[in-house]
Amino acid sequence: MASRREILGSSAALATAGMAALANPGAAAAQTVGVKAGDLPDLTVKEVRCYVTDIAGYKSLNGENGEIVSIITNSGIEGLYTLGNRNRTPGQGWVDWAKATLVGKSVVDLLPALASTSGLKSTYGFNGQMGDPKENGRYTGAQTFGKRGGVGDESAFVTPALQGSGLVLRGGGAWPNWYRAAADICLWDIMGKAVNRPIYQILHGGVGAQKTKLIAYASSTHHPSIEDYAPEALKAKSQGFRAYKIHPGTGAHRKGADVPAYLGHIEEAKQIRAAVGDEYILAHDPVMMYNRYEAMKVARALDDLDFAWFEDPLRTDDQEGLIELCRYANLPIHVGEFIYSIADFAEYIAKGALDVVRLIADNTGGISGSMRVGLLADAFGLECTPHNWGNPMDLAVHFHLELALPNASWFEVPYPAELVDHPYMPIKYRPDKDGYIHAPTAPGLGVPIDRAAFDRATKQILR
Repeated sequence: MASRREILGSSAALATAGMAALANPGAAAAQTVGVKAGDLPDLTVKEVRCYVTDIAGYKSLNGENGEIVSIITNSGIEGLYTLGNRNRTPGQGWVDWAKATLVGKSVVDLLPALASTSGLKSTYGFNGQMGDPKENGRYTGAQTFGKRGGVGDESAFVTPALQGSGLVLRGGGAWPNWYRAAADICLWDIMGKAVNRPIYQILHGGVGAQKTKLIAYASSTHHPSIEDYAPEALKAKSQGFRAYKIHPGTGAHRKGADVPAYLGHIEEAKQIRAAVGDEYILAHDPVMMYNRYEAMKVARALDDLDFAWFEDPLRTDDQEGLIELCRYANLPIHVGEFIYSIADFAEYIAKGALDVVRLIADNTGGISGSMRVGLLADAFGLECTPHNWGNPMDLAVHFHLELALPNASWFEVPYPAELVDHPYMPIKYRPDKDGYIHAPTAPGLGVPIDRAAFDRATKQILR
């Protein structure tokens, strides 16, 4: 068995390779195609846009509003990313910010520092509790050092007293910063297109282009009754998915008296295990639904049923409860979707408040910030499981991270898989006969756009 020193030494080498790509993306991109960085196209940002599209009739998993942000270089390369409910970024606000922040600068210079998540811990709190009652629950930006900014606004961090104080993040502002995260993803899309390579081949967190597929698991929606899950898990198994993750509902039976939800969830888990057999991989994600007692009871049941992992069992800000649960449960505890800055991830890892690092790229600074978090986890010998949920661009972003990171092996597919299919993004995420999703081969994000359908849907272009 390898020693801890050997594991950490190997991880450090992989982290070094990954960090090199983040520190000098131009050189990393050029190296993938055997040219010099100076031979790359002109990657100076010429224009930013937001396409406002009509997606009426499309039921988005993330409350997508049809806004696609765009960055265009002098050489005509366009990077795209879609805005969803995790990225609460109004299109015109993003365009105004991007014109002031990005235009006239090179993608090569922007990427290393734009979305660094080093420095201060997040100031917006945990678990998405970022609404303000005075604003009808709408997120309106930081309330840091007694000042308020607009969404994505960093005005609270640019006072003379703070400049040069060391308190300001290298990426600017507090996290999450959805303006910068969306821009970071567009810039990586451009970088991949500039060298005609998928993003993950440039990132290569010590993996290079060796990883070309990931194991697919089906990730359920929240169903109304206990009896809805076992038949769906069996169907997913028959379609080639190698695992099934429960997002539990109310824990109620279709008929009969109500019971406490966590007890219903234990019954769900028993029914699913009986249906799919002992060797099929199962996981459980109640999205912070339980208190400590309930989480302990469910963890014991999941251990007895040989579940592979238990995700977000408690509120993320109950760090002491998570530490206790990680010590108590045999199966690994996945946490991190509602942690934002790399400093917060470091604290949770160091204190043993998680066993596996989970992340959402929109919340952690896009692709750049997420790679830093994933490599941090790897340096501690921990697995990283980016969150795949949303439209094809959302899944693609996390797919590239999973392919690039040395400590990621799963591809989460919202189930039924048709939920991801999009009106003008003709890509379908389905497992092959062996249960794998294969890496994109197209450059950049690798998500094709049906331009005719996209142009028909575009109602306005914000500039």
